[in-house]
Amino acid sequence: MSAYPLALNIISDCWILFAVIWLIAAFWTKRSVYKESKWQRLGYVIPILVGGYLVFKGQRLSDPLNLRVIPHVHAIAWTGVVLCIAGLAFCIWARFTLGRNWSGVVTFKDGHELITRGPYALVRHPIYTGLLTMFVATVIVLGHVAGIIAMPLVFVSVWIKLRHEEKLMLQKFPDQYAAYQQRVKCLIPFIL
Repeated sequence: MSAYPLALNIISDCWILFAVIWLIAAFWTKRSVYKESKWQRLGYVIPILVGGYLVFKGQRLSDPLNLRVIPHVHAIAWTGVVLCIAGLAFCIWARFTLGRNWSGVVTFKDGHELITRGPYALVRHPIYTGLLTMFVATVIVLGHVAGIIAMPLVFVSVWIKLRHEEKLMLQKFPDQYAAYQQRVKCLIPFIL
């Protein structure tokens, strides 16, 4: 099997593993005492759904969206695979470090804790860091215009959601979270 199809299979397996772990782990969370409104949720769900559609269906779309702009090169394909696996590993590490405090939507849990250890000592939103890394890796391997267009949508979605989360955490842990924001960058260690 050549590098490109094998790389695509590995990337697909990473996304399937991500989905399975997230679905199973969703049943192991604390009871929510606050949940964002459905309208607030739409602000970040719509861009990530559109972005995800463009990334994963882009090669089936018509010109110019399906045009490949990143070449089929073994080194590029394997770089994408390594990035995707690293992003998945970072997501999983963060998810299990967060434990029962996790939620797929912006919530505050009964007995919510401020987690600052493990990957949360590197970035405040390591699940999003890992997800963005997985998206970038997928776009690198697929290489089509639609995927490149999708990346800003995915980033905007993540940014909107994390801003909502940060606002809630500042309300619930005003001094601790403000100090945490000063110490630890949001998505990229030492940079952003």
